[in-house]
Order: sequence, then structure tokens, then C-alpha cells
Amino acid sequence: MREAKVWTVGGVLQWTQRYLADKGIDNPRLDAEVLLAHVIKTDRLHLYVDFHKPLQAAELELYRELIKQRARRIPVAYITGNKEFMGLSFLVTPAVLIPRPDTEILVETVMRYAKTQNEPLIIDVGTGSGAIIVSLLKLLPAARGIALDISAQALAVAAENACRQEVLVRLEFMEGDLLQPVQGRQVDFIAANPPYIPAGDLAGLEPEVRKEPLLALSPGADGLHCYRRLVRESLPVLRPQGRLICEVGIGQAGPVAQLMRETQGYGDIEIIRDYGGIERVVAGRRK
Repeated sequence: MREAKVWTVGGVLQWTQRYLADKGIDNPRLDAEVLLAHVIKTDRLHLYVDFHKPLQAAELELYRELIKQRARRIPVAYITGNKEFMGLSFLVTPAVLIPRPDTEILVETVMRYAKTQNEPLIIDVGTGSGAIIVSLLKLLPAARGIALDISAQALAVAAENACRQEVLVRLEFMEGDLLQPVQGRQVDFIAANPPYIPAGDLAGLEPEVRKEPLLALSPGADGLHCYRRLVRESLPVLRPQGRLICEVGIGQAGPVAQLMRETQGYGDIEIIRDYGGIERVVAGRRK
């Protein structure tokens, strides 16, 4: 009688890497490691410490199910339900955009200005998972925040993340379109990572990206629709000397900075590059 194959950590990683590569996955080894670490409740480093350790039958069965999902191009973060951002762990679901490392530049820019104030009040427009505002409140203990989103499901995810990171008492949640829920109020900073992918570019996106919420990816048309509204609608919401700080897509920094100039309500307009040299954030100060 033939004995059943014993699958070790190393053996299953090697097989999975080949399998995912054949399915067109860009980083098959990384994905294999992240998903296996999730299954056996460890970190990627300890996979190599336990390289020759056999997997339990239940672990192997669960891992197979997760790999099937990944082969269908479900993003890893949706499979595990978690994504690291600014050194913090965030819950993510298909109701929210997956936080990107590029967005950390937006957080760092807001922090640079906000840390000089005693109790800054910060709005996060289109909060999604809450990664931006929750990170800011975690890193700025005196700050308070308002999380805005048109999706009630997204706000529920953001609230869970605020609870996990113990900043819930300093954060208010409001449902609505862009800045409409806060008209009549004034704050020190508005942080925004709005949808900016032109509608015509959606078909060319990776299959994983197209699994994310369309409302969080594209405003339609040329991708600048939300910025036009934000620049116009933010002026009455910002206190004098307050700042609007936006993440932008590739090639959009110049046009967004020009929108600020044309309102004649902004000064000290700044374009910040990410670590890859791409113009990633535009910041303007209300005069």
C-alpha cells in the first residue's frame, strides 16, 4: 500500500510557488509564504525556521482552499483579512480599498504639518479601511479625526480598525459624499486619497485590482472629478491656514496643483514625491 505524501513547510512552499507562477501571479513565492504563515499562525521568518516541519492535515486543507482563491486572483489581503500599513495591522474586506505603501507618503505629509499643532482636527475623505486617519491618530496622540465615506460598510470596517488601534474615542464617523457631511464645520487638515483612475484605464488594471470597490478606484472620465470638487468644497471647511493634502495618480500632481492655484484660495502649494520619485501628494494651505 502506497503511503500518503508528507508535506513539509518547505515542500508545500516550493509546490505553491510553481503553481501560482503558472497561474500568472506576479509574486508567487511571497504570496505562498504570506498565506502559509496565515494558516499556521506564524510569521514568514519562522517558516524558514520550521522549513522541514510537516503540515497537519487540517492546515494543509485550509491552505489548499486559500491557494485556490489566490489562483482566482483574489487579493491576498482579502483572503487573510489583514494588511499592514504604517507598521500597523488593518482589517480589510472587499468593501474597502486595500491600503498601499504609496499612501504612507500622504500620512507622513499630514504628520509633518500636524505635529506642530496642539490638538489638530483632521478629516479623512473617503476613509475606506480607515488606514489614513487611524494611523494619524495613533501617531499623533493629541489629534482628533473625522472619517468620511459614502459607504456604510466601509465606515464599519474603519470603526473596527479604530477600535483595534485604540483611537475610537478620538474619531467621529460620518456617511456621505466627499465633504458634504461636514459643511458648516471647520478643521485644520483635510487628507484625501480619492478615486483617481480614469474610466478608460480600468480595463487594463490587474485582475486583483479589479476585485476592489469600483467607487474607490475611479470617478469616471479623466480621473480629476473628485479633485475639482475637493478643491472647491474644502475652502469653507478649512480654518485659515488649514491645509488640503491629497494623494494623486501618476501625472496628476501638476493638474491638481493648478486647480488649487485657480481657486485663488490656496497658497504654499507643494508637490511631494514618493520614494520611487513619482509625484504622489499635493498639499495646499488655505490663505
